[in-house]
Amino acid sequence: MMLRYALQTIRDRKGGFLGAFTALMCAAALITACGTLLETGLRGKIATERYAAAPLIVSADQNVHQTTVKEKKGKTKVKHKAKPVAERAWLPERLLPTVRAVPGVKSAVPELTFLAQPLVKGGTGQATYGHSWESAPLTPFSLVQGRAPRAATDVVVDQGLATRAHLAPGDRLMVQSTQSPQTYTVTGIAAPSSGQLKRQTSLFFSAAEAARLAARPGQLSAIGVVPEPGVDVGKLKADIGEALAAAAGGGRGAADGDAPRSAARISTGDARGAVEFLDAAGARTKLVSMGGAVGGTSLLVAVLVVVGTFALSIQQRHRELALLRAIAATPRQVRKLIGREALLVGAVAGVLGSLAGLPLGAWLHGRFVSMGAIPVTLERAVSVFPMFAAVAATLLGAWGAARISARRISRIRPAEAMAESAVERARPAWGRIVAGLVLLAGGIVLVVVLSGLRTEPASTPVTFLAVVVLASSVSLLGPLLVKGAAALLAGPLRLAGSGGRLATANLRGNAARMAAAVTPLALLIGMTCTVLFVQPTLGDAARAQARDGLRADWVLVAQGPGVPARAVEKIRAIHGVAATTEIVRTTVRVGLDKYAAQGVTPVGLARTWDPDVTRGSLEPLTRDQNAVAVSQLAADQLGLRPGSPLKLTLGDGTPATLTVAAVYARGLGFGDVTLPHDLLAHHMDNPLASTVLVSAASTVTQSELVAAVKEFPGLSVVTRSSVDRIQADRQRTGAEVNYLAMGLVLAFTAIAVVNTLAMSVSERFREFAMLRLAGATRRQVLRMLRLEAVAVLLIAAVLGSGISLAVLTAFSVGMTGSAAPAVLPLVYVTVVGVAGLLALVATALPGRMALAVRPVEVATSKQ
Repeated sequence: MMLRYALQTIRDRKGGFLGAFTALMCAAALITACGTLLETGLRGKIATERYAAAPLIVSADQNVHQTTVKEKKGKTKVKHKAKPVAERAWLPERLLPTVRAVPGVKSAVPELTFLAQPLVKGGTGQATYGHSWESAPLTPFSLVQGRAPRAATDVVVDQGLATRAHLAPGDRLMVQSTQSPQTYTVTGIAAPSSGQLKRQTSLFFSAAEAARLAARPGQLSAIGVVPEPGVDVGKLKADIGEALAAAAGGGRGAADGDAPRSAARISTGDARGAVEFLDAAGARTKLVSMGGAVGGTSLLVAVLVVVGTFALSIQQRHRELALLRAIAATPRQVRKLIGREALLVGAVAGVLGSLAGLPLGAWLHGRFVSMGAIPVTLERAVSVFPMFAAVAATLLGAWGAARISARRISRIRPAEAMAESAVERARPAWGRIVAGLVLLAGGIVLVVVLSGLRTEPASTPVTFLAVVVLASSVSLLGPLLVKGAAALLAGPLRLAGSGGRLATANLRGNAARMAAAVTPLALLIGMTCTVLFVQPTLGDAARAQARDGLRADWVLVAQGPGVPARAVEKIRAIHGVAATTEIVRTTVRVGLDKYAAQGVTPVGLARTWDPDVTRGSLEPLTRDQNAVAVSQLAADQLGLRPGSPLKLTLGDGTPATLTVAAVYARGLGFGDVTLPHDLLAHHMDNPLASTVLVSAASTVTQSELVAAVKEFPGLSVVTRSSVDRIQADRQRTGAEVNYLAMGLVLAFTAIAVVNTLAMSVSERFREFAMLRLAGATRRQVLRMLRLEAVAVLLIAAVLGSGISLAVLTAFSVGMTGSAAPAVLPLVYVTVVGVAGLLALVATALPGRMALAVRPVEVATSKQ
């Protein structure tokens, strides 16, 4: 009976439920799309290409591990955590004979993978790696033209590159590797037996030349293992693992040069792809974080919007529900009716929205790939789990929103319900006010906490959570805020004539309805401003520190992999050049925490670079390879001061114990850890300098510097101001990913704004008809609606801007130490203007439709 009545109500009041349906469907689509990203990060497949013919791959462990033991109530709890390192970890070459000696191994092929970019017109269009020709069987590659490389000047290119660059045996090809660019003779063209590699380009060198270019003496990238026919791969994996464990126990361990102290890992099946494509493996963590953050924010926004939508829908049905209470419907029956209506609407909206979320997730994944946020090698995972999660969240959100919204009408006495159906209550219920104040206090606490967070990963989720919590408090306290704003706006609105007086009366008499329109609009403005100004706040502070600390006259930058050492030598040889500083950048880990690190050549460092040293001195970096300088943030977090030992893990997993020489203030501009160039570069996949700072006499001209490096493709000499513009462009490119991710939430919020405003207007047929019958013209009613929309926009703009300003100021204090968020006036005006346009359109169109009906027909129709 109750279900049949719920279905009948939905059929008869399609307009009232359409708003809730739209909000729930958009929420389901957004949650499904974010869920696919999260699932891709958790179990996305990384298909192998280069290692297709090797069922087992032996590689170094790519993670830093930490084990903690805690005693609690007499029980010992052991917790193990692991985090990936930034660069490729390498294996000791001495493990190769151990693997070959395991029974069942047909062959064990050593692999070297290193930077080798062919300098061809138009580029290669994909990642390019160099290898030794002896590792060709791992794919397998075989020659289709020419011969294998034998001399140091020989190279074999894959067929894909040969086709794109029109190369043939005998052609000359310049290659930029870990060393200076060098011209090689193409001796052959090779192709894999299974077709062209889709995600990488391979260059093959002689064994001796590959070892020289890899610059890792005594180390291997991996070992590919081919078993004897009939040998079980799982058993062979276990046998190799036992042999390597025995060798590690009796071997030299970390005594092999710079080999990382990490155990070997044996990968089979799809796990081989993570060994081959390290960037794809690292992107998994980024996707989990991004999908979780955007999905969580989407869910919070969805709950807030849906609660407001249901509250408005139930408010419009107040007379109907009051009548049910008057004819003896119990509170439980009313709650069951509203709950079942919500579940029916939520079920249909959830299913349709989750289906729409699949193509949305595919589009989002494609955009992230095209932006370079995630590599194409990480394949998108698709399953029914995100859809199930979206439908479940939608049902739960719809049911919870409906029950919260219907709480009061189901509990009051029938006579009171009938009285309240005629006129809105003078003030909200005390429970709503208390809940709003609690959320306001919670938002203030989050803002205070945010002002003390000094790392971006920690502060970003708190930033958007604070906006949602404060907007939720606005939603609950909205009627009081609207009445207060109406009192302030009464004077200006009165100047607008009869339309202004009617708008003022509606603001005062229908504060709850107006508050339902203010909430999503304030959320839209607050969230949009926060998203748009968080990155500029951080970026401007970082660039300001970099500008203040850059003393160089000129900066050498590269469009390709980096600046070769030989180019720097030519710059140094110019008469009048006082100092050159090569800079390489990567990340290191202290424990499991990741810190941005840079390596600098220390000679003449004071002439080119000033990080604003507050304690200690940079002088030890010029003579001690074990010296390190850290930012004030890192020093505070790790409890460091000059003279303190610092244990960290370099990019390739190599542990190092260094001595802190200095603490500096400009960590945002220059990173948290500064080490000697050679120490850091020897543990990076790309040891080429990303930039070179040049200090020179006034007699040295830019053209003279350019002429010195003209033989090196892709290098340019720029001024300090140009460097600032380049950094700004890079920051904008990096911020595009965040804008795209949060843009979906903003688009959903914008839909909610239009949805809620249209609902609030479309149900006012009788009110408009009474105004028309009382003598108001159609133009006067539309003028009243426009003034109401302007008033709602003003209230929402003040509240949304206030929320955003408070959150951004706290973010700025925590991240930059200064309460000066970067607010771009033109962007802010655009945000408010777009919000105003949405408000006016969402008000005017339903208003014109409502006024299209003759007043007499509305007045005499059944309600």
